[in-house]
Amino acid sequence: MRADRLLSLLMLLQTRGRMTADRLADELEVSVRTVYRDVYALRVAGFPVYSERGLGGGCYLHEDYRIRLTDLTQDELAALFVMAVPTPLVDLGVGQEARGALLKLAAALPVARRGIEQHVRSRIYLDPESWNATCDPAPTLSTLRQGVWSDRWMTVTFQRVRGITIDREIAPYGLVAKATRWYIIWRARDGGIHVDRASSVVQAVLLEERFVRDETFDLVTYWSQWAARHKANRPAFAVTALVHADLLPSLKSELGMERVAICETLEHGGRLRLQLTFEFLEQARSMLLGFGGAVEVLSPEALRLSIADFGEQTRRVYYER
Repeated sequence: MRADRLLSLLMLLQTRGRMTADRLADELEVSVRTVYRDVYALRVAGFPVYSERGLGGGCYLHEDYRIRLTDLTQDELAALFVMAVPTPLVDLGVGQEARGALLKLAAALPVARRGIEQHVRSRIYLDPESWNATCDPAPTLSTLRQGVWSDRWMTVTFQRVRGITIDREIAPYGLVAKATRWYIIWRARDGGIHVDRASSVVQAVLLEERFVRDETFDLVTYWSQWAARHKANRPAFAVTALVHADLLPSLKSELGMERVAICETLEHGGRLRLQLTFEFLEQARSMLLGFGGAVEVLSPEALRLSIADFGEQTRRVYYER
């Protein structure tokens, strides 16, 4: 494990440049003292790794040192070649570039290792599309990407609920793919940072004016904090139901582990009393109807009556002709 950590430390310093010991400790999930011990071990082993204390200090790798492809293990190369080009990259308009990068990587390998690519691709294939993939087209995604790349202001048109459109000037700070759905993180003229689905941008035009990024803004940190707030503030529609125990894995898969709570295990009938959390009544009704008589809603009464009404409508269609 230590050898892997030492290699990871070298790669971090090569790709990111000078880093503080605190930041390296976070990345490697070790203590700061362990980072300094690893730096010393690398230097003793002949690697040009150095550390400096004080303002502007940190750990760094001599600029002339580079890790070569020949330093990658067979398993590391196999992990690279097993990757398919993700759908979000294709949507972003850089799918062909990603394929080209993998091709150049294969061509740069020593002759003895070039067979690894074909060996992996003939045995493992990653299909990134879900069986139940939801379509969230983003026709302006390529233009948004250009704005993000070039730090240029843009005029965009957002489509809100009920067809209402809003025109804004935005500084596109970044794009984030949540599964196969893209989000645009942007700054307004007043300095406020906002998040919108990229699919809500129905028109986008690049302006010549460039913006200056806030140097303290970190995309990953901002998105993680925003996503946590968004998840915590999701609408909550609580449902109490009697459910056959065999359905518990399916409900946890559909709703998420945190939205399924066991209240009571009944002695007879193999049923559980569950507390289920949906976002709204229609979502609960749609999902629970699919389980038929294996689920009985106890509360709220509005949902119980709605499911009963749907069941009665179905019965009439099939039995009262």
